[in-house]
Amino acid sequence: MKTRTLTALVATTTAAALLAACSGGTKAGGSGGGSKTLTLASVDVGSVEDVVKAFEKANPGVKVRYTTSAVDQYQQQIRTQLASGTAPDVMTVWPGNGSPGAMYVLGKAGYLRDLSDQSWAPKLPAAIKSVSEYEGKTYTALFGQSGIGMVFNQQALAKSGLTPPDTWTQLLAFCKAAKAKGTPAFALGNQDNWVTQLVLYALVATTVYGPDRDFDQKMESGQTTFAKSQWTTAVDKYMTMEKTGCFQKNPLGTTYDGSQQLAATGKTLGMVQGNWVISLLKQKNAKGTFTLKALPATDDPAQTVIPAAAGAGYGINAKTKNKELALKFVNFVMSPAGMNLFVKKQGGLPTLPDTGYEADPSLAELSKFIQANRTVPFMDQHWPNAKVQQTMLSGLQEIFSGQSTPDKLLKEMDTDYQAGS
Repeated sequence: MKTRTLTALVATTTAAALLAACSGGTKAGGSGGGSKTLTLASVDVGSVEDVVKAFEKANPGVKVRYTTSAVDQYQQQIRTQLASGTAPDVMTVWPGNGSPGAMYVLGKAGYLRDLSDQSWAPKLPAAIKSVSEYEGKTYTALFGQSGIGMVFNQQALAKSGLTPPDTWTQLLAFCKAAKAKGTPAFALGNQDNWVTQLVLYALVATTVYGPDRDFDQKMESGQTTFAKSQWTTAVDKYMTMEKTGCFQKNPLGTTYDGSQQLAATGKTLGMVQGNWVISLLKQKNAKGTFTLKALPATDDPAQTVIPAAAGAGYGINAKTKNKELALKFVNFVMSPAGMNLFVKKQGGLPTLPDTGYEADPSLAELSKFIQANRTVPFMDQHWPNAKVQQTMLSGLQEIFSGQSTPDKLLKEMDTDYQAGS
């Protein structure tokens, strides 16, 4: 998740570099809130750069000292930085719960400034607001909505002569045909453990939430569990995709960046990812055209549901001494200019209405599903603690390496879920 938790974008900076670049983050602003230098830590590589430039241009004399980091590295480090007083003024914060960098986790710990008094906060749609608040207070500025599905390289798809599937049976046939032509259907970068969840979430959306939109409430009340629900079906379908040859050889030996390279250059027909990957694919293949389609999990297209929710946003360090400039940056991100620039670079959709944004044609199907209410939030955003997701990610890697089983994974997730917050 995944997030957005899963609006998880990657850079190649090391954790050590992130720590070094952000050292003194709460001190860098100086005293009295009058600093002209803002420190920022982000996972939005490929999009935050232009937002920073636009912010600096709109605020002459202001300098943003920022770092980008891989999601796994970032989540491992941000809590340490916050606890030690070396965190930046502004940082990536995921919506809801379920990851070490999520709003609920950081807000509950007192690490984030309350943003409820900002003009954009009450304007957030109800579904977005529900994952930006802890105890009724807004702690993260969520600027974009993301969805997970099949992202196709249109040129590679046309060359293959194949048609995107819209049923489960067609999907398996599509994978077999693509493999036979020597170009696997989807690139999968499971060496980066956060990537492991995306195919599963896309399948869970339809198999679990399609027939039961109240599944989260039933989990919370103890009426069901992962192991006794259609999660078992979704995991089995994920493994069926692997056995059918839907992915390239050795997904565990492929990084997120490596999977992008495969999809961007037509070594695969695409990948199952969030729409945020489209901008990264275009960076690797400027002449390429990439389109997101829903991943089917049943043989009735009308039952298909897409995981779509707020992606990662930005929170303010509660201990920053540079509050005024930090608020200015966050409010720029939530302004029509900042929000539209961000989602354009990421290939997403804005969270606020009336920004004047024209969605990229690649997101036509995602927009259609959102408008038809055929979406569900990323699953981890409503889990009671971050351990559930971490167990899922490591467990999926272990399944792919033959060290675990779906039954074991779901039972372990149930144990962590039942431990509560």
